[in-house]
Amino acid sequence: MATSTTDVAVPAADVSLTDTIRVAVPERGLRQDLRAAAIVWRREWIRFRTDRLRAVTALIQPVLFLFVLGTGLGSLAGHGLPAGISFRTFIYPGVVAMGVLFTAIFSAGSIVWDREFGFLREMLVAPVNRGAIVLGKCLGGATVATFQGIVVLILAGLANVPYNPVLILTLIGELLLLSFTLTAFGVMMAARIKQFQAFMALTQMLVMPLFFLSGALYPLSGLPAWLTVLTRIDPLTYIVDPMRRAVFSHLKISPAALHQLAPGVSWGGWTVPLGLSLGIVAIMGLVMVSIAIAEFNKTE
Repeated sequence: MATSTTDVAVPAADVSLTDTIRVAVPERGLRQDLRAAAIVWRREWIRFRTDRLRAVTALIQPVLFLFVLGTGLGSLAGHGLPAGISFRTFIYPGVVAMGVLFTAIFSAGSIVWDREFGFLREMLVAPVNRGAIVLGKCLGGATVATFQGIVVLILAGLANVPYNPVLILTLIGELLLLSFTLTAFGVMMAARIKQFQAFMALTQMLVMPLFFLSGALYPLSGLPAWLTVLTRIDPLTYIVDPMRRAVFSHLKISPAALHQLAPGVSWGGWTVPLGLSLGIVAIMGLVMVSIAIAEFNKTE
C-alpha cells in the first residue's frame, strides 16, 4: 500500500525541539477505497457462511409460502388459472423474490448492530472514503441475498418450473439487481438508526407491504384503482413482473394464457417495457446508495 510521511514534532526530555519523528500515514486513493470495499464485502460473506442457522431460517418463509400457502390457496385460486398451471407455479417468481427480500434487508441491518457495539466507528475513522464502505456493504448484502435466491431456484422443479439454463441465468441476473437495490434500501434506513430494535420494527412495517403490493400473489391486471396505484409505486413490482414473464415464457402455454398470467406493468394502459422495468429498479438502487453515502458522510 502506498504511504506518505508526515513530520510530527515530539517534545521530550531526551529529544531536541528540532528533532522530528517520521510517521507513515496511508494515502487515500481509488486503490485503497476498492480494497476497503472488498474487505467489507468479504466480511459480509464470512458472517453469512459461518452462520448456518441464519441461512436455514431465511429459507423457511419462502418454503412455507410456496408449498403451504401455494397448495392451500391453490384449491381456490387454481380454478381461475389456465389448464396445466398450478398456483404454486404462478407464485413461484414472487416466492424467489421473497427469499431475496428478507435476506437483503436484514443483512443491511447489521450496520445498526455494528453501531451499537462500536465496530462501525472503527470503520468510519479508517483513512478511506465512506462511500467505499457503503458500496462494500451493498455488494456484500447483494451477494448473500442472491445466494439465498439461488437456493430457492433449486426448488423450481417442485413448482413445475423447468431447469432451463437461459431461464436460470436470467433469474439470477434479476435477483442480483433486486438484491443490490434492497440492500441499498436497508443501508439507507440503517444509516441514521441507532438501535437494532428500532430497525427491526421499521423493516417489519415496510417489508411485508412491499411483498404483498408487488403482485407476487396475484396478477397486476383487473385491480381496483387504489390498489393499482400502490402496486405501481412499489419498486418490487418492477422486478417480480419480469421474473414472472421470464418463467412463463419458458412454459408451454398459449399467448392468451401468458397475457393473463403475466400482463406486465402498465401506466394508464401503456405497458412498461422489460428494459425500462429493470432500469427503474437499477436507478432506485443507485439513488438509495447515494442517499446512504450522504447520510454516512454526515454521521458520527
